[in-house]
Amino acid sequence: MAAARSVGMEAEVAALRGRFAAGGTRGAEWRAAQLRGILRMAAEAEAEVCRALHADLAKPYTESYIALVKSSCKFALKNLKKWMKPQKIELAFYFIAMLSIDPIIGAIAAGNAVVLKPSEVAPATSSLLAELLPRYVDGSCIKVVEGGVAETTTLLEQKWDKIFYTGNGKVGRIVMASAAKHLTPVVLELGGKCPVVVDSNVNLHVTAKRIAAGKWGCNNGQACISPDFIITTKSFAPKLLEALEKVLEKFYGRDPLRSSDLSRIVNSNHFNRLKKLMDDENVSDKIVFGGQRDEHHLKIAPTIFMDVPLDSGIMKEEIFGPLLPIITVDKIHESFALINSMTKPLAAYLFTKDSKLQEQYEATISAGGMLVNDTAVHLTNQYLPFGGVGESGMGAYHGRFSFEAFSHKKAVLVRRFAGEAAARYPPYSPAKLKILRGVLKGNLGAMIKAILGFPRGK
Repeated sequence: MAAARSVGMEAEVAALRGRFAAGGTRGAEWRAAQLRGILRMAAEAEAEVCRALHADLAKPYTESYIALVKSSCKFALKNLKKWMKPQKIELAFYFIAMLSIDPIIGAIAAGNAVVLKPSEVAPATSSLLAELLPRYVDGSCIKVVEGGVAETTTLLEQKWDKIFYTGNGKVGRIVMASAAKHLTPVVLELGGKCPVVVDSNVNLHVTAKRIAAGKWGCNNGQACISPDFIITTKSFAPKLLEALEKVLEKFYGRDPLRSSDLSRIVNSNHFNRLKKLMDDENVSDKIVFGGQRDEHHLKIAPTIFMDVPLDSGIMKEEIFGPLLPIITVDKIHESFALINSMTKPLAAYLFTKDSKLQEQYEATISAGGMLVNDTAVHLTNQYLPFGGVGESGMGAYHGRFSFEAFSHKKAVLVRRFAGEAAARYPPYSPAKLKILRGVLKGNLGAMIKAILGFPRGK
């Protein structure tokens, strides 16, 4: 069975390569047609997408609204021809003598044949993509492959020109190891523990709303850029907790498990993983808000912890769920060392009115991206690169960055036959070496001699 699947996959890849080699994906017209197809799909199938997301996650319609897909397509269509134009650079004189959709949008805009492998963790969404995409795009160049570990393994055994993976670090390492066999470049968007530092001089109500929206309003914490933990001062923590409690009750009511605005946990494995983090004997007595759960419906309420041990499981792994620890420090600047003692996050957030603290945070903290006085919304800006650093990933995408992620900037230098520099050719001599050294140092006289062909006759 596995052998047959591998043969079939090889045939699919060979067919895609054939279409690409024939130039089927290179023209601007083909690229634009596929992007318009995805745009139509986003418009015509929005209700189906929302239903699939609700089936997988009980995701609220407001969160499921796919305007970002539409705006990404429109943005790519608007800029496609500009992106496709070769970039001109200034020629330095010494060269004469010396030498599961956003990534697809970028891949298509860059003129690639594409295979999309949706996550099996969200089967309804995966199935819908496999059904919808072929209706709107060129199925001979753009394929959807469904399945689990076996299918993913078979895909990774093939030789690709680029692999883009979004998910956790464990699978990211597997993807990278497989890519290394063929020296295939990768873009890995892996997440991590995204910190939120909250200063005491902030607008407390706005801060609480924006943290809550970024944490529980993004798939109930099941998002790579979701705030993972908060750091604030001991004196300010009670005020922040009180503000978060008020906001959460307003957002999700007194019984959040019954709220239709709160997504469920994606599957029982993740529910049990989160339950284990909550029930840790070193952590369970640190719950100061929430903690309710409904295993039958895979729902966990927004849950806040206060001062959990830094060596506990909840602080050692990406939470990827509705649990939010608050860690307190004596002085807010102590947060820098704590964050830098951990792996580099995909996003780092800071709430403050202190411009000096902001400058220090930007200069001191290494993260894939950074947002001041809000959470998560930097993801929506098509002009900003989105990607990780260190264990939170490599490479970036969104807008033109997606186009570039799936492109290769091929250097092409075209020279005229005039302007021969005799000094570059054997047999070498002290006179030639002197001219060459002068050119490399930017000496105008040496450059003129090189252009005029000195030393002549040597």
